[in-house]
Amino acid sequence: MKAINDFFYCFLPLFVAIDVIGVLPIFLSLTSGMETRRRRTLVLEASFTALAVSILFIVAGKGIFNFLGITLSDFRIGGGIILLVLSVNDLIFAHEQQRRDPGGSIGVVPIGIPLIMGPAALTTILILVNSYGYILTTLALAANLALVYIVFNFSDVVNRLMGAAGARAFSKVASLFLAAIAVMMIRVGITDAILKH
Repeated sequence: MKAINDFFYCFLPLFVAIDVIGVLPIFLSLTSGMETRRRRTLVLEASFTALAVSILFIVAGKGIFNFLGITLSDFRIGGGIILLVLSVNDLIFAHEQQRRDPGGSIGVVPIGIPLIMGPAALTTILILVNSYGYILTTLALAANLALVYIVFNFSDVVNRLMGAAGARAFSKVASLFLAAIAVMMIRVGITDAILKH
């Protein structure tokens, strides 16, 4: 039972950070007019890109910290500030203005990075690895990316069910929760830093 609870505690912050429903309207606008077969290939490409980047971050994240002399408290505070800025930005400004990039290979950039696996998700991954370990974090990541794959593959149906207003509303609520998580990260980081010194 504890393992299941820990999995959900690990899954939810990543779900909020990735915000798959919130970024769905952007995905639809980037792939509008595209054939279904091409769109599905694009979704697969974007999902593998996000997976590769996140796995690299899970494996090498702590090593990079040690090399640079960064403590977890430092990263919690810095990451929390970044997440807070991103969430406030998402609450105030439209996603389309921030993330749309019409040039290049849109499967890798901007859909794979940073639409699916952006700074918020990468920061959350490192915190979760430290709190819950590699196995639970990897499982939660895999579950979230599977959800992204499903939602993007059936994006037309999901968008019709939710409507444009529903997707926008969900995005704002997710950003509000992300802001709360960011404040928690900053608070925990400052508390740990004070206690260790």
